[in-house]
Amino acid sequence: MTTTDTDTLVEALRSQSQRYHDQHPFHVKMNEGRLSRRQIQGWVANRFYYQENIPRKDAAILANCPDVEVRRRWIRRILDHDGTVNGEGGIEAWLALSEAVGLTREEVLDERHLVPGVRFAVDAYVTFARTRPWVEAVASSLTELFAPDLMSERLAAFERSYPWVDRDGLAYFRARLDQAPRDSEHALEVVTEHCRSAEEQERAVAALSFKCDVLWSMLDAIDRAYAD
Repeated sequence: MTTTDTDTLVEALRSQSQRYHDQHPFHVKMNEGRLSRRQIQGWVANRFYYQENIPRKDAAILANCPDVEVRRRWIRRILDHDGTVNGEGGIEAWLALSEAVGLTREEVLDERHLVPGVRFAVDAYVTFARTRPWVEAVASSLTELFAPDLMSERLAAFERSYPWVDRDGLAYFRARLDQAPRDSEHALEVVTEHCRSAEEQERAVAALSFKCDVLWSMLDAIDRAYAD
């Protein structure tokens, strides 16, 4: 594949940022400080279902991936979220965020606030990772190309507009400032290396488009459930 082909693929992948969930009205209101306490709590509680399923999605990619070098690097994603001991990792950090916004761990873990549309979207994403070719599943993760700026803006928005949120609970966002660029760089390397034909590149872009739909659908469901 020529350099031009690679550049074209990367440009096509990055163009999906126009469909990213940071442009959803609910997310825009969050960053502008216009969400109520109830809406913030609803978002945190529902987003937890996505967070706790990320390691399952990544485990599915590992199970389908025949490339040992890719597996050695990809497994770090699972460790980032699950941690290596109790009390560590992204899932634990999100539970800390839940407490910081006034929820209990129990009510987040027992899914009492989980909206059906969020469950459906997240389950569809995990199924996609399990059943589609592993490179397409890797491509679907490339929303992380857009995540560094998103996390910076989200962190600033919470610190600026939601003073009632305990600042110690924002550790998840701070960790992703470093993790997301690392992860997206690796995923982009994998996709550009393995997607050589026009058909493979189209499927990679379609996979990323699907992931954008998943995230957007989650916010649609949360917005409807917690409308003021």
